[in-house]
Amino acid sequence: MSDDSDILRYDRMVEQALRGVVRQAIKEVIDGKNKLPGNHNFYITFMTDYPGVEIPDYLRDRYPGEMTIVLQYQFYDLFVDAEKMGVTLSFNNVLERLTIPLGAITIFADPSVNFALQFQPLGDEGPDFDPDDDPSEDEEDQDEKKGAAKKTGSKSGEVVSLDQFRKK
Repeated sequence: MSDDSDILRYDRMVEQALRGVVRQAIKEVIDGKNKLPGNHNFYITFMTDYPGVEIPDYLRDRYPGEMTIVLQYQFYDLFVDAEKMGVTLSFNNVLERLTIPLGAITIFADPSVNFALQFQPLGDEGPDFDPDDDPSEDEEDQDEKKGAAKKTGSKSGEVVSLDQFRKK
């Protein structure tokens, strides 16, 4: 029998690849002069208490735990790199800068094309897959991650569940 250190962590690899879809979609908007093509619009849900999330205190107080932003017509200074994204949005006619680590994103959706991805929150491993990372985790962490991604039958978007790829 093999121990956990002999296991390829395909679940983490798939999770990181799908976060790459989010990164690439944002990059394409930036390359298009910060304008979404056609009727595209992004709904991005993220954890407000995730390390590295930078939002005004009044927004963190109003949205403890989780917040959804919409990128469609009025957004400014969109930015993305390997670890985080940033955008300036208007809240009650006041422009505010938000910085969101990609690991904090729990849902990315583009309802105009009926597309959505649901993610499990990333832990200490960060947004980029590290092939040298120790894949062993305690059973409690693995059970928590297994329950985080759920498949829905909703008609508003296609949610991709990673449960079928997770270690049982």
